[in-house]
Amino acid sequence: MKPEQVRDWVRAARRIVVLSGAGMSAESGVPTFRDAQTGLWARFRPQELATEEGFRAQPQLVWDWYAERRAQIAQVAPNAGHRAIAAFQQRHPGRLAVVTQNVDGLHQRAGSPGVLALHGSIMEDRWLEPPRACCTAEDAVPGRPPRCAACGNLRRPAVVWFGELLPEQALAAAEQAAAACDLMLVVGTSGVVYPAAGLARATRGRVVIVNPQASDLDDAADAVLRGTAASLLPLLLAD
Repeated sequence: MKPEQVRDWVRAARRIVVLSGAGMSAESGVPTFRDAQTGLWARFRPQELATEEGFRAQPQLVWDWYAERRAQIAQVAPNAGHRAIAAFQQRHPGRLAVVTQNVDGLHQRAGSPGVLALHGSIMEDRWLEPPRACCTAEDAVPGRPPRCAACGNLRRPAVVWFGELLPEQALAAAEQAAAACDLMLVVGTSGVVYPAAGLARATRGRVVIVNPQASDLDDAADAVLRGTAASLLPLLLAD
């Protein structure tokens, strides 16, 4: 199918969902989790760098890993795909919802409102243990990682680690958006990570895959466009 046909679907759709994955951020220069495991980090397993157990065992090492990733992400910018989505949302308020598996905040930096970040935000922290009255981010003692001066509770990256549940409110809102949409654009995701990938199979609307590579969701699609977000989304979302 040609992109022009999908653009007609976009124009006709009353409610649209964009489900984005790591491929979209990779276009901006954000390394995927495994791509970032180079040099010093190559000898560590994902379970050591992205689980609560790994953090509890080596909090400084895991904190430093995320500090390095944050520094990398701070140097990149939203690409033409992110900007096309945000511009469409500004022209058509309330018509398009963004659901992302990415933790880098590039959709938000491009200007997209109300982004449903299913895997959290790498640029933010939260408390490891349920916070007590003494636990305030402003009063946390600087360190790697910072900690509560009174009880020792640690700050941790506000991302969803392996084995953790997705944020309830974001997931519920994403499921509602998927159920109600006429069209879902699945952009730059391999389609192997659930429950996020399940949104594409649950929607009753048309599903369009935008990806230069084959994905596990191709069989659920009404159309598959082989190309990148930055090259195709400006065309698909043009008025």
